[in-house]
Amino acid sequence: MTVLEHLHTMSPERFLQIYSGLEIQGFGPLDKEVAMSLRFRPQAVKKLPMVQRAKRAKSILEAGKSAELAYEVFGAYLIRHRKDLVTGFLDATGVEHQDGMIEDIEKSKPAGPKIAAAAKDLDGKFPPEDVTLYLALAADQWPDVAELGALVKQRQG
Repeated sequence: MTVLEHLHTMSPERFLQIYSGLEIQGFGPLDKEVAMSLRFRPQAVKKLPMVQRAKRAKSILEAGKSAELAYEVFGAYLIRHRKDLVTGFLDATGVEHQDGMIEDIEKSKPAGPKIAAAAKDLDGKFPPEDVTLYLALAADQWPDVAELGALVKQRQG
């Protein structure tokens, strides 16, 4: 399951949690795009309730089919609020990184046989929806690691 497919199955409440978790000085991560879609000035969008802004942001991501932008939003959420999840997965699967940041994605891939155990361990420490979100990002990042794609599909039902 790709990041965009995961986005389509995500509830509005879950997306709102992620979106508002990235708020900086009253602005959500896609408020500029939200303002443009509503033909508002960027400052004026702050007057809208976060629920309305998140709903519009989700529809922008879905309509634009921008996996890269969705990946950025979800990645920022995970690094800001669940960095230990990210680093825990990378450490458990043998991916070299600097505080969750991977220098060479192509050279550093998770060890397939270690993925299921890493996910099970992370499920015991973090909300499973955050683990699944990270796994969806990882599956997009490393599409040739079959165990990731299979695990994400299994988790989505």
